[in-house]
Order: sequence, then structure tokens, then C-alpha cells
Amino acid sequence: MVALLEVKDLRTHFFTYEGVVKAVDGISYQLEQGETLGLVGESGCGKSVSALSLMRLIPDPPGKILNGEVLFEGEDILKIEMDDMRHIRGGKMSMVFQEPMTSLNPVLTIERQLTETLQLHKGMNQHQSRVESVDLLARVGIPDPDKRVKQYPHQFSGGMRQRVMIAMALSCNPRLIIADEPTTALDVTIQAQILELMKSLTTEFGVALIVITHNLGVVARYADRVNIMYAGKIIERGSAVEIYTNPRHPYTVGLLRSVPRLDQPRRSRLDPIDGQPPDLINLPPGCSFRVRCRWATDKCAAEIPPLMAVDDAHVSACWFPDQLGAEAVQALDGTVAARVSNGDEAPRDGGGTEPAPSSNAPQDKQETEGGEA
Repeated sequence: MVALLEVKDLRTHFFTYEGVVKAVDGISYQLEQGETLGLVGESGCGKSVSALSLMRLIPDPPGKILNGEVLFEGEDILKIEMDDMRHIRGGKMSMVFQEPMTSLNPVLTIERQLTETLQLHKGMNQHQSRVESVDLLARVGIPDPDKRVKQYPHQFSGGMRQRVMIAMALSCNPRLIIADEPTTALDVTIQAQILELMKSLTTEFGVALIVITHNLGVVARYADRVNIMYAGKIIERGSAVEIYTNPRHPYTVGLLRSVPRLDQPRRSRLDPIDGQPPDLINLPPGCSFRVRCRWATDKCAAEIPPLMAVDDAHVSACWFPDQLGAEAVQALDGTVAARVSNGDEAPRDGGGTEPAPSSNAPQDKQETEGGEA
């Protein structure tokens, strides 16, 4: 069976006066129909650029897709004409961007922005598209949709605007939705509501979903599989359960250990990743993560590790994956606890909210017409 989406050796670079920024540097993965894939990493690792590359929205210049294939339903959409791509973009592939206020037109009503999409891609007339717009707003949980559809974006709260963006993404019954940091700038309660909404709607309609985030707590609950990105490359890939319980790359271990957890004592100290992500113009030789890695050896500086199989459907770009996993995490727990007990570093409040992987979703809270604070 052909995968819904197959990305092969995708490379997107930006040509600047300072040099060539290797934002996406040879990533490959597959996505099946109805599957939810998490794309995780720090800011600047190439997550959003990879998504824009799939949609062919890279600004040229300075950006350019140099190499690779993006097979969507078996067709390489990097090779088709732009007019044909416009029918796919919005019709079969949709995107929910980070900040809805910069994506929605502030001088057009929500109705006008929804009906334009429906008329363009589904051939509806004005009356049909208006009825469908009201139905879409109701479907994403916006109260009094007949009234709200006539309003402007500034009259909606942040969470409500994001619901409008989800309604637009679903309007043409796409096969794939890409959500780029869909809960940015929303409070924790509203984040949960938005994520639950997206998951339930994609499950109901059999839509595949790519969730781009730096929050591992998001993918723990909602993703089937996870790609961990660093410095433009995928450095670990596996199921959400495998990534959480058996991480086999030092960067993944670091991300997990820097997330506050409710199942840890309140004053348990977080263990952040030292240093900063590398300059994508001047990447260090060998493994890009080695300068921040506590397991690095001379081999890491000499050779770039390829993605190697750790287990079934679990791969890691590390020369020493067998030294990691659950045992390594437990050993680090003991090291950090010893430092704190010896007074080397004062403990800090965790105060976090990220749960461990769970199949049970939290109960939604109904948003009011006035929106979230």
C-alpha cells in the first residue's frame, strides 16, 4: 500500500550574505493515511521550514528546495506546475499556522475568508458556502456561529481564532493537515482544548496530521509516531511510546529531562541541555550535537552518524545508542540528585504540567463567547 506522504532526502537551503543556511538538510520519512506524526525540536532546527517545503511556500529568493522528493498520494509534488499545486494546497493539503492573527485578513469577515476557500476549491455558490461556513464554525466549537461568522478576526480571542484556522483547514476535506505550533501563545487549558479538537476531528474524518512542536508533552498524548529534529536533520524516529520510554539519542534524552513532570517531586530539579543549537551556516564537523553531548567521543567529531536501526521502526543517528535508553536516564537521575543533595546547585521548582503518554484524553472545558483570557 502506497503511503499518503513520503519525503525522500529533502534539502531546503537559504542563500544569505553571511552564507548558506542549511535549514533542512536531507530528511526522509513516511506518513500513513489517518496517522498523527509529531515533529519535535528546538526553535531553529528546521521544523517549520520542512513544513513550508511540503506546501511549496518557501520564499525564493533567498530560499530554495535543492533536492529531494515529496510524494503525495504517489505523485512528486515538487515537480508539478504551480497552478496544479494551488489545487492541492488547500484542497488536499492544509496548514494551520503558528499565529492566526497574522494568517487571517484583519479587514475581511470570517465569513468572507471561509467562503472564498469553499467557492474556489469546492465550486460552491454564495449561499452554499455561507451555510457551510456556519456549519464549520459550529463543528469546531464556536458558540453562536450565525452571529460570529459576520465578525472580524480582532473580535475573537486567541483560542477562537485558532479554531477558525482549524475550520478553514478542514473546509475542503483534505487528506493531510500540517499544524505548525498550533498552540503558541495560548494558555495551558486552551492548548489542551485545541489539541483535543484537532485530534478528534482528524480521527472522525480520517485525516492525517503532522504536528510541529517543541513540546514533548504534546506529542506524548496525541502523536502515533515522532520525528526528532536537530540542525536540519532527523536524528531519531520511532513510536511515541518508544521515544518516551526508550530514547536512543542524547538530544532526545535531553529534551525529555528538561520537561517538568507531575509525577516528580515538586522541588525536583530540571536538567536542561547545556549550550545553544549550532549555527546552520557553520556547522561543526561530525555530529552536530556533539558539543552539547555528555556522551561525545572522538568518533563523534570525526564522522556524521547516519540513522541506524535500534529496534523495529526505531532509528537513531548516534554512534552509541546502546549506551542510552531507560538505564541512562535513571543514571542521570542519580547524578542530578547527588548534585542537589551536595549543595552544588540549588533545586528549582518544577511546576510543570506535562503528562506521561496516555491513551485517556482530558475532559474539554467549553469556551464562552467572550473567549479565553
